[in-house]
Amino acid sequence: MQRVVGISQEESSRADLSALDVLGNTPVPATSVDVCTSNGFHLNSGARVTDGSGVLLINGEAFTWRPWVPRGERRLLNKKGQWEVPNEAFGLFGLLWPRPDLLILGLGPEIRPISPELRRHLSSLGVRVEILDTRNAAAQYNLLATERGVEDVAAALIPIGWREGLGAA
Repeated sequence: MQRVVGISQEESSRADLSALDVLGNTPVPATSVDVCTSNGFHLNSGARVTDGSGVLLINGEAFTWRPWVPRGERRLLNKKGQWEVPNEAFGLFGLLWPRPDLLILGLGPEIRPISPELRRHLSSLGVRVEILDTRNAAAQYNLLATERGVEDVAAALIPIGWREGLGAA
């Protein structure tokens, strides 16, 4: 047996796997979520939202988002336990053209169904909706915004420390 001079089998496998990273050279969007905290978010741009507000990530921009304010109380669930916010909470979507194809909703620490009225409203704007808990929604947004671009994907995220009636601590 003759030993071939060059790279070892282990190094060869490592090199082959790194070649499969198709997003390796793609820049991370500035609106990517680096950290979800109990009272906010840290974005890749260095921006931080730490006052208990949510964040709306749309078209490469980040906005603080407080969908509970129009009601005057820190509640996001209706009497049936469905996630429901006023249509005005998504008013920015009515001003944008073209609109993102997909809105990823991060509903805080757990997944809830959204109300039929809210689903109809978002559908009338031409936006598909994916509902997740906030940690998974942030990860999904990061992946899809990197892969497809920030113009095609938006996210509306509630802090992971959200408590109904109390807000985010």
